[in-house]
Amino acid sequence: MDWTDVWNWTASSWKTLPLVFASTLGVYLLIIAYTRAFGLRSFSKMSSFDFAATVAVGSLMATTIVSPSPSLVQGAAALLSLYVLQRALAWMRQRSDAVAKIVDNDPILLMAGETILEENLKKTGITRSDLRSKLREANVLTLAQVRAVVLETTGDISVLHGDADGPELEMWLLEGVTDAHLLRGR
Repeated sequence: MDWTDVWNWTASSWKTLPLVFASTLGVYLLIIAYTRAFGLRSFSKMSSFDFAATVAVGSLMATTIVSPSPSLVQGAAALLSLYVLQRALAWMRQRSDAVAKIVDNDPILLMAGETILEENLKKTGITRSDLRSKLREANVLTLAQVRAVVLETTGDISVLHGDADGPELEMWLLEGVTDAHLLRGR
């Protein structure tokens, strides 16, 4: 590798820098406008599709900013398409259980009280180390405090905990969670 290769890899023409700035500003303003028009749901993590759409928006933004192809107009059209598709899918999910079942993952119970559900850890690829980390993050001091740990549809882990003599865990919170029946009577 010679210095010409290094220069070509790291440098840019002064002519392209204003174009990069203009593209950045344009895409940034478009994302603000689209998000205002379509709502904050655009960047939520309610479903796996929401997460995929957020990643796609970031990828489109980056590609449109630093590359002449796609053009700013093509990038704007692609971003608009993603926002419209995400809104349409959210609308269909609200109206059809079948669509929701296809698009959404089911949340799954990882701990029922103090009991670690080893089979569910295996199914989800969550390690005991991951679980311990999430328990610490939730400020759990003893396993006796744990009421339930759920791997959510978004990939987040929710830790429901409290004092043993505190209020009972309402099963409504675990509606639709795989293996939630293991908590009945606890």
